[in-house]
Amino acid sequence: MTAAGRLRRESVRVQAAELFEQEVKPAEVARRLRVSSKSAYQWHQLWRDGGIEALASRGPGGSRCRLSPRCLEKLAAYLDQGPAAHGWVEDQVWTASRVATLIGRKFHVSYSVSGATRLMHRLGFSPQVPARRVAERDEQAVTVWKEATWAEVKEPGRPAGATSASRTRQASPADRPEDAPGADGAARRS
Repeated sequence: MTAAGRLRRESVRVQAAELFEQEVKPAEVARRLRVSSKSAYQWHQLWRDGGIEALASRGPGGSRCRLSPRCLEKLAAYLDQGPAAHGWVEDQVWTASRVATLIGRKFHVSYSVSGATRLMHRLGFSPQVPARRVAERDEQAVTVWKEATWAEVKEPGRPAGATSASRTRQASPADRPEDAPGADGAARRS
């Protein structure tokens, strides 16, 4: 949540406390402040137990970053160097798994893959997904197969003129043959 968002939320909580002091019910507080009734009832309970101080924000939620600001700067520099500089020479992509491994190697701190992803986004990087290819893949043979064999095997598509884009229109009763089902009923209605 941004600082502006936290400030707005803090302001709303203070407004809620003021309304509770005026004996406004939590459901009405929720309606007036445009918050969920669940939040209003939780705030009301906190307010009853500890007053307006209990509604004060305790800062952003979630766990704190396990790397210091200096370590984060070093990590950004390592990421700028590229994966090859740190032992991944097969391709030049930073995966979240590789970043988690790098953090463990350089800072002796364990990060999950999802935690490494969030940390990369925080530093302005995005994890990449490497293309999975068989090591023995022969690109030239694949290209020849696509151009020659696939063209022979593939069934031809429907010709362009065979389709119709017009809407289906129900025939009028006058157009029906006399022996068609329902023809006698249509004749009686006329």
